Amino acid sequence: MENVTEAHQGNHTLGIWTDQRVEYKVVSTVLVLVICALGMVGNGMVILVVLTTKHMRTPTNCYLVSLAVADLIVLTAAGCPNITESIFGSWVYGRAGCLGITYLQYLGINASSCSITAFTIERYIAICHPIKAQFLCTLSRAKRIILSVWVFTLLYSIVWLYLSDIQEEVYMNDVTIVTCGYKVTRQLYLPIYFLDFSIFFIVPLMLASVLYGLIARILITNPLPSDPKEKINDGHTNMATRCKNTRHSTTAASRRQVTKMLAVVVVLFAVLWMPYRTLVVVNSFLERAYLNTWFVLFCRSCVYLNSAINPIIYNAMSQKFRAAFRRLCLCGRRGSEKPTGGAYSVALTYSAVKDTSIAETTDQFTTELEEITVTEDLLPDKKMLFEDRRVYKEAFSND
Repeated sequence: MENVTEAHQGNHTLGIWTDQRVEYKVVSTVLVLVICALGMVGNGMVILVVLTTKHMRTPTNCYLVSLAVADLIVLTAAGCPNITESIFGSWVYGRAGCLGITYLQYLGINASSCSITAFTIERYIAICHPIKAQFLCTLSRAKRIILSVWVFTLLYSIVWLYLSDIQEEVYMNDVTIVTCGYKVTRQLYLPIYFLDFSIFFIVPLMLASVLYGLIARILITNPLPSDPKEKINDGHTNMATRCKNTRHSTTAASRRQVTKMLAVVVVLFAVLWMPYRTLVVVNSFLERAYLNTWFVLFCRSCVYLNSAINPIIYNAMSQKFRAAFRRLCLCGRRGSEKPTGGAYSVALTYSAVKDTSIAETTDQFTTELEEITVTEDLLPDKKMLFEDRRVYKEAFSND
């Protein structure tokens, strides 16, 4: 992680060096190892399910893949070195490792912040400007934006290669500790750090607060369409109306759920990064930095947790991600199972949506295959099942 201490110039002779207590080493190693392991597995699954599942390749999910890649970089470049630092009490990766790992840390942190900003803007356009979303919120445009984000962060983070270096701290009891920190004075690195802090933390959070406030207003003032409960008199006409309204209601509910999920991601980003960002800012103005080892461990663990928790949120709040994760874990065995207990599997292929409801975005303009299982209790007559299927398809083919 970025250094929470003041920069050191050359070698220093300090007081008596004492090793960290065994309790701290065990707790810090196990805690960070568990968080990083779960985060790497979870973010890896997010990338795999989006890249290997066709209907998961939406603009929003592309931004989530970008976020998952950035989180993997943070967990690898920040979490793993923290484990070795806890065990050995010293930097063991040399000067090249110091420069490269510091660069990757800032790259992952800044890319994750930009990815969050990108999907926040995408959700705002999709919900508040659905007509424009047809042209702005497309898969190809999302890929170009993600490419631009990574090119920008790759170039921007180069500055940290010139600000970091290893330092040797020599203690009075003939112990030399190697650290990876800033090689320049506080007066030089502080303006650069606060610029980074503003661009990649303060501005994204302020923008997200405004945009999600506008999204919330739209969702509150435009309630979901009600599902019709009236009895059906004419088979074809009423079936078409009922199917269309049900589709609108389901799609709107899905869009609202996705927006809630992304809002939770943003809130957790702010909450979990706040302790560490606050510690670094406060230490920047103190003559003697506050470096309580347990508090620093808590702050860093919050950062690692932020990079590890997003896949858990997707699983808890998104039915599509939950089903995709389950299929990935079962390695396709679920798809080969046949329905039992007198159930019939019906494949319904929906035509492309042509209208532009306030709650719908351009990912509606894809053809999806949904598997609907109908039990004998709900539909005892097979003939009725296939008749309803025919009417349903005719209703959508006439949209």
